[in-house]
Amino acid sequence: MAAQKVDMWFDPICPFAWITSRWLLEASHVRDIDVTWNVMSLAYLNKDREMDAAHTESFAKSWGAVRLVAAVKEKHGNASVLALYNALGDRIHHKKEKMSDELLAGALADAGLPAELIADAADESWNEPMISSHERAVAMVGNDVGTPVIAVGEAAFFGPVISPAPKGEDAGKLWDGFALCVAVPGFYELKRARNGKPDFS
Repeated sequence: MAAQKVDMWFDPICPFAWITSRWLLEASHVRDIDVTWNVMSLAYLNKDREMDAAHTESFAKSWGAVRLVAAVKEKHGNASVLALYNALGDRIHHKKEKMSDELLAGALADAGLPAELIADAADESWNEPMISSHERAVAMVGNDVGTPVIAVGEAAFFGPVISPAPKGEDAGKLWDGFALCVAVPGFYELKRARNGKPDFS
């Protein structure tokens, strides 16, 4: 039987998307799922919204990262997107490095990707494919969401938002439950308030 095809959309700066991606990777070890990694942008999503200064600054600095992911996707494919995301996430979320050209260049090196790709981070022509990827996710789930977005076939949801990521068979069990929810045409939302910071353990 063929692996279940799954799409995930992420912005590298989003801590909860990062945790969800770690869960998906864990789940892929115990369930037969094949993940395609796609970029979206919190900066683009929130471009017309009033935000506090910290979010405005963070989103402004994130454009280079999402352009870089879009370029790597087109030039090097899905496996390289994951390698870059792994490297970016480690630097951003675990090492707490500030977004910069040095961070992006270091992530490219960590991912084993060509150093000259750093030029794509400043190349606004990569906005178009990034926005196209972003809009595909939004078309599936609606405007009032963020990252992560996960799709199974043509059914997609924002989330799950989890912290920390479950490991091993627990990750598989969460996938089983998520997949069951996605399969119900009339299932829309399941939510409770978050009362803690992202846990990257």
